[in-house]
Amino acid sequence: MKFEHDNMVGVHLAVSLVNLESSGSWGAEALERALQEHGIRRSRVTGSAGAEIRAWSRRLRPVFEAGSQGERCEVINALLADGAGSVYLTTHDDLRPHLHFAPDGQDVQSRVKAVTAGAVAIFTMEAEGERLGVCALDSCRTAFVDTSRSGRRAYCCARCANTDAVRRHRMKRR
Repeated sequence: MKFEHDNMVGVHLAVSLVNLESSGSWGAEALERALQEHGIRRSRVTGSAGAEIRAWSRRLRPVFEAGSQGERCEVINALLADGAGSVYLTTHDDLRPHLHFAPDGQDVQSRVKAVTAGAVAIFTMEAEGERLGVCALDSCRTAFVDTSRSGRRAYCCARCANTDAVRRHRMKRR
């Protein structure tokens, strides 16, 4: 399965927000950097907007932790109900036609909610309810998007996979 970069921006933003919250790195500068890295234009964040986005990131985490397709869909539907505005097709900045889930004029927290809710919904549909997860290493739990060919990724990175493999090997030898 091949995933196009343009369709992945909101999904990667969702991952960044979830991991920013769980890593303890949350702060105005880190949040603004994440928003800019993922193309959220005019992303100046005030205290109340930052608090609202942080609360939203906590609501995004269950999308990655869901144990079944049905559970993931239920969580995403709640996000869509609360975050996605009126969806429309647009072109701008020499980009191909793409969907917007909130008008550019909305405040930054509304745009973040809309783009992440819409993107995880589209990605989940394209990935048949799979390919969103959290690292299988108990001490990590970093959220990730699986864009691998096989779609069987269980760890956020090779380091966590190797750490767990070494742990399992040592347990077996005992």
